[in-house]
Amino acid sequence: MKKILASFVLVLLLASCSLDDNSSNFHFEILAVDSVDIPTNFTLGNTYPIKMYYTRPSTCHYYNSIYYDKDLNIRTVAVESVVEERNNCQELTDNVQECSFNFNVTSNGTYIFKFWKGKDESGNDIFLEYEIPVN
Repeated sequence: MKKILASFVLVLLLASCSLDDNSSNFHFEILAVDSVDIPTNFTLGNTYPIKMYYTRPSTCHYYNSIYYDKDLNIRTVAVESVVEERNNCQELTDNVQECSFNFNVTSNGTYIFKFWKGKDESGNDIFLEYEIPVN
């Protein structure tokens, strides 16, 4: 009897799951960083907030996360957005947004921050670059 009841419950659960197409389609997109608030020097062991400003291009773009890659003392940073694939997206102008992250200084020397600014006419990545010495 327990097996029959368990099988019946399993069938009901599977039948209640629907795979309809009412869910939104989306993709991820990296947005250019317009400007940055970053200290001019660091102290070893301290943590610093770093603010980035970017332009939200449409009503279908939403902040998702910060892209962050490190290679020795080089940090490459960008803003990652989720873009809903809808027909009623509206272009936004002058819609500057802010996001930030905390940076923990763990080594001596100089950190190089490369904030993705977009692409040039040849399709090459361009960056806002900052060299921040550690005191």
